[in-house]
Amino acid sequence: MKLDIVIVGGGLAGLALAAALRGSRYSIALVEGRAPSAPQGLDARIYAISPANAAFLADIGIWRHLDATRMQPVERMAVAGDTTGRIEFSAYDTGVSELAWIAESSLLQQELWETVKRQQNVQLLCPATPQGVQIDAHAATLQLTDGRTLVADLIVAADGADSWTRHALGVEVGFRHYEQLGVVANFSCSRPHRGTAFQWFLNGPDADGILAWLPLPGNRISMVWSAPKAHGEALCRMSPEELCAKVAAAGHHVLGELDLITPPAGFPLRLMRAPRTVGPRFALIGDAAHAIHPLSGHGINLGFQDARVLADTLGALGELDRCGDLRSLRPYERRRKEEVVALQTMTDGLYRLFVPKNEPLVWLRNTGMNLTCRLPVLRDALVRYALG
Repeated sequence: MKLDIVIVGGGLAGLALAAALRGSRYSIALVEGRAPSAPQGLDARIYAISPANAAFLADIGIWRHLDATRMQPVERMAVAGDTTGRIEFSAYDTGVSELAWIAESSLLQQELWETVKRQQNVQLLCPATPQGVQIDAHAATLQLTDGRTLVADLIVAADGADSWTRHALGVEVGFRHYEQLGVVANFSCSRPHRGTAFQWFLNGPDADGILAWLPLPGNRISMVWSAPKAHGEALCRMSPEELCAKVAAAGHHVLGELDLITPPAGFPLRLMRAPRTVGPRFALIGDAAHAIHPLSGHGINLGFQDARVLADTLGALGELDRCGDLRSLRPYERRRKEEVVALQTMTDGLYRLFVPKNEPLVWLRNTGMNLTCRLPVLRDALVRYALG
């Protein structure tokens, strides 16, 4: 099968790229092992979508089809340090309608999937699993386990942080493990959240790590607790009653009593840097290109911007330009490098700043938060950068 582009991975970034190329001249195949399905009840995988990426999803025809009753705008953020540090961000004070949108992963993925299924220039190969890849001066060849062979000008790796495609292409990346688990769960709360996202940097014997509560429609929240590994494993073993009491106490009962909606699940946290995100006949996007600590909530936003910029780059090529040529792909790598490196450095720096328990750093981090809160220009600059 001859094509222009093969995208390996039907997650959010890969599907967004295919959708963003809907009006292009390129013939595309998207290879995915399993079609998305809706979970029973509320999805435990929740994302905070920045306004810039909400606009991108609107541009590719996705946003207006999402179920608005399952999405929640964030109007305010309240962040607390481990002693006296406090900082707040407000959509109203910044002059925007919302700071972010909270949405379920499955809601986004299913709508993207249905949109891509209707595209005339895309073939969805599912279920399909790659088993070999070859790159030469003329083409990229992908062999599937069912015997099919795809020959394309460009292969895009969009198959996650442990990308098979990236490894098969010979791109070796550096991982640094944080020795933390990201524990996720959803709760109902007895007090209204009023569109507020909460975050606490914890540093005590009974509650350690970084705890975030993201508002969901109704009196519900999604929790992401980035906890030391042993602590995270203990949270996952707790009974529903114990977990609710623990999470409510760690959040100082600001939303009253909690009741568990979805059971906790934990995943290891790590930083991943790729030495290059393009090469002859290939490009990396999403988690295949980078991984960051979830404390900033920007992981999927980086992936969506990868898709947007790569689609823009490919769409700007002339009729005689080949989309897999290295010189055609370099602009994508250059345009994405600054933001990715900046966010990886920022989140890693915050993690390193708040993990140590020595007194000078405790004073420094909490004083810095209070100072930022008292300087509206600096605070609003941070918010506007986060908005995209």
